[in-house]
Amino acid sequence: MSGHSKWATTKHRKGAKDNARGKLFAKLIRQVEVAAREGGGDVNSNATLRTMFSKARDASVPLETIERAIKRGTGELDGVRYEAVAYEGYAPSGVALIVETLTDNRNRTGADIRSLFSRNGGSMAEPGAVSWQFDRKGVVMVPKTVGEDELMAVALDAGAEDLADEGDEWMLTSAPTDLPKLRTALDEAAIPTDAADVEMVPSSRVEIDGESTAKRVLKLIELLEDHDDVQNVWANFDIPDGILEAVEV
Repeated sequence: MSGHSKWATTKHRKGAKDNARGKLFAKLIRQVEVAAREGGGDVNSNATLRTMFSKARDASVPLETIERAIKRGTGELDGVRYEAVAYEGYAPSGVALIVETLTDNRNRTGADIRSLFSRNGGSMAEPGAVSWQFDRKGVVMVPKTVGEDELMAVALDAGAEDLADEGDEWMLTSAPTDLPKLRTALDEAAIPTDAADVEMVPSSRVEIDGESTAKRVLKLIELLEDHDDVQNVWANFDIPDGILEAVEV
């Protein structure tokens, strides 16, 4: 498995089938609310809100729930005010991590994240120590049932910058602002997608070639992702499919 994108896609599929569904809904609603507060409640003029709206709908969050979140964000309904805070650090074997949170208590969240790192073989880093290794990109995962030539014919005209082979999927990348246009073009061409989101894509990767190390890295990431305030965890690991299959529970 080349990096974190395919792992995130796998986690999304698993999460839709187990008890993580309620927690996923809560995280997505928080993202919608913050996007509406920062850029307004119109999905046509607020690109971030449009992306978060689509992400929530893809996860089957009820439309009425999303609309209430937008109203809380714009002030039409009362709600908690969340602050976006990102933390940087390292997992075992020097795997770089960016942990994106939305919190109503920066001190509590910071202490929790630091504790998770220190108790699971990782370490926190100063701001900027890790983030330079990532670029924010629009990412679309497309199943290999779609041919490369067919996909490129549609994607290039819609703003795609690159196409990578991720085993049983294609990974399209674009500028974050071009993601809605790319996704619309794929939908109109009846090309299926497994996931579409704005992600932090690593410029280089740390190869993990042992099951023990892979388990430690993935355990830390899963514990971070399970925290209520954590919205995303981005990593630059590269775990071969065989090792990933061996350590998956």
